Amino acid sequence: MATLANIFDRLMATRGFDEAASRVRTEEREEPFALRRFPNDDVFFFAKKIDNSRVVRESDPAAGRICWRMIGSSVAAVVLVIAILLPSVYGHIAGYKIEALRQERQRLEVERAALELEESKMVSPARLEELARQQFFIDPAPQRVVYLEGKPEGTLARR
Repeated sequence: MATLANIFDRLMATRGFDEAASRVRTEEREEPFALRRFPNDDVFFFAKKIDNSRVVRESDPAAGRICWRMIGSSVAAVVLVIAILLPSVYGHIAGYKIEALRQERQRLEVERAALELEESKMVSPARLEELARQQFFIDPAPQRVVYLEGKPEGTLARR
């Protein structure tokens, strides 16, 4: 490594040093307030405009099959994923339906209890007595009550 550095110094360094010193001296003489040059300022990149408008694309007969095969495999993969996820989604939907039915059952039980309470208030003996007084119902006399005799158990109605 040390030998390579020495060789480089002998070949390049003295020549580069002389050129750099002369350049600095000339720039100082020309204009004292001039800025230094940018690095790689002398490098020029040439951009050639390429026109491919007249180029016709060559058709590939296998490309169509490859595209349809890719579309088919993608559809098959999507169907497979849906088939795998469908039972769990159905389970979630069923769980929501069960919970909705439980809430409806609870609401109906509360409503039934309220209706039973209202019915028990309406058929209470005190209420029925008050309604009888308002509509002028009177209890029949005991001699006016007719008790129906049931048929004997062995007889049937005949035509």
